[in-house]
Amino acid sequence: MPTLTKLYTMQEASQHNTAGDCWVVIDGKVYDVSTYLDEHPGGDDVILVVTGKDATDEFEDAGHSKTARELMETFFIGELDPGSPKIPKLEVSSEKQPAETSQKFKDLTKQYLGMSIAVVGISVVVGFLYWRRK
Repeated sequence: MPTLTKLYTMQEASQHNTAGDCWVVIDGKVYDVSTYLDEHPGGDDVILVVTGKDATDEFEDAGHSKTARELMETFFIGELDPGSPKIPKLEVSSEKQPAETSQKFKDLTKQYLGMSIAVVGISVVVGFLYWRRK
């Protein structure tokens, strides 16, 4: 009798991309390696770079041993849904967003420019008063 496993989409796997909630996909299988990060011989940063992504190439390139592959099975939580797209669809932002971002940038530039002019002005006044005192 075949074993039933939970199916996940790549979109679902990609949402688990932090140190506290770390999933990786290797060869179409989904693994929750959150509890293994501190124990990984290569360090947690190696896993965190590929968390929430398909890490098959990185896993194979590292040349993991048979023991590592057996250990990996203890973190298995399901498989990728073969009917779902491999790469999550990107959300298209509205046309208004670049204009809003541009306006925010202009506002910040004005604020920082005003602050810079104020600092220079105060510095000139303080310098003049100091020079005059001597």
